[in-house]
Amino acid sequence: MANKLTSRSTDYSKWYNELVVQADLAENSAVRGCMVIKPYGYAIWEKMQAQLDKRFKETGHQNAYFPLFVPKSLFEAEEKNAEGFAKECAVVTHYRLKTDPNDASKLIVDPEAKLEEELVVRPTSEAIIWNTYKGWIQSYRDLPIKINQWANVVRWEMRTRLFLRTAEFLWQEGHTAHETREEALFETKQMNDVYADFVENFMAIPVIQGKKTESERFAGAEETYCIEALMQDGKALQAGTSHFLGQNFAKAFDVKYASKEGKLEHVWATSWGVSTRLMGALIMTHSDDKGLVLPPKLAPNQVVIVPIYKGEEQLKQIAEKAHIIAQNLREAGISVKFDDRDTHKPGWKFAQYELQGVPVRLAIGPKDLEKGTVELARRDTLTKEFIKQDELVEKVKDLMVEIQDNLFNKALNYRNEHISKVEDFETFKKVLKEKGGFISAHWDGTAETEERIKELTKATIRCIPFDTENESGNCVLTGKPSNQRVLFAKAY
Repeated sequence: MANKLTSRSTDYSKWYNELVVQADLAENSAVRGCMVIKPYGYAIWEKMQAQLDKRFKETGHQNAYFPLFVPKSLFEAEEKNAEGFAKECAVVTHYRLKTDPNDASKLIVDPEAKLEEELVVRPTSEAIIWNTYKGWIQSYRDLPIKINQWANVVRWEMRTRLFLRTAEFLWQEGHTAHETREEALFETKQMNDVYADFVENFMAIPVIQGKKTESERFAGAEETYCIEALMQDGKALQAGTSHFLGQNFAKAFDVKYASKEGKLEHVWATSWGVSTRLMGALIMTHSDDKGLVLPPKLAPNQVVIVPIYKGEEQLKQIAEKAHIIAQNLREAGISVKFDDRDTHKPGWKFAQYELQGVPVRLAIGPKDLEKGTVELARRDTLTKEFIKQDELVEKVKDLMVEIQDNLFNKALNYRNEHISKVEDFETFKKVLKEKGGFISAHWDGTAETEERIKELTKATIRCIPFDTENESGNCVLTGKPSNQRVLFAKAY
């Protein structure tokens, strides 16, 4: 069994790293800054994928796939986008290795196999996709184009952490083309709403929707909308973004359509994405010092059954009952694992499933067979009770809803308790240091003030909330007039 986790209060970062590895979610790979997502971690990601994919298709999107490699000339076409990602790009310059003439056991890059044009390993796919759209779009009849792709991207990060920031990660990226500005803006907001609904209703994580400041926008976007979540250590995490790209990419790649009036017009664009960073959000929102805590809607196994027995005969009797219980639960739409391995004792299994965040654990022993009961343990509250076997299915069905709601409400209460309104910079710094969380404060709207606050405190403007009301005030740093509050926080 895994070692005891470092407590969150002792070292939150160490707790997180240990939990990811010990809960069998992921591990560092032989490639610097990259990760291996293990089967248990990938099973959670698959459930996220399935639900998001369903929602994308329900809103009229189709899946496609585009190349991993982007010719450097295409990458450079939209200047702001190229500049924004340039420092993180991995670049392919050669296409062959050969034996080292000085050491036959080694391979070297063949200098004669230099590519005519260098290839950027995609940090994002706007360039290759918009170059493709140019061939797809001639007329208003070809619009809208609403494409999503599930892919990997590479951003050469220097400081990495499993799921939160790795040199290669998995994500989905939507790329759409529209006739009008209004259609593209509707799409941008709609997809941000899709993300917010998924994160709140499936991940049980409350989010704040808003738009980014100009300096925090996606490179090449006119507007970036986002969902911001708050982790247990008081730091914010950007859980998803949706970008209104205007006509920037259409102009860079000369993507025009013939309108109904016969005029040639540039199309309007959006892009939007979420990544395996959501796994980090899931872990840091709900988990505790004993391990992972999973909302039932995303748990690979919602229920695990552990037999308590001595000898083969007892195991056989318990297994017969356990299989019936498992089948009844599966027919009710609940995923179940019956762990009858004889290589580990029940106590080891209890600790392991607690570490892996299984929402409900059932234990059945000889006495339970006599009494017609099972012991039921909840992962979210760490409470136990005995339940009659003939009442179990309804109890577990109700618990799936109850646990999901409990996790959301617990996270919501924490988030709401950690939104602090402040009026002056001394209070700003004190709250940030002692309490953390979101700080609601006035800002004078300048990039200079935003950057200065970041330099002094490491806090950034996470978003200008959609539901914020106009309110006259004075900038928390400069004292200049402001007409609304924004949310600051330290962030991942």
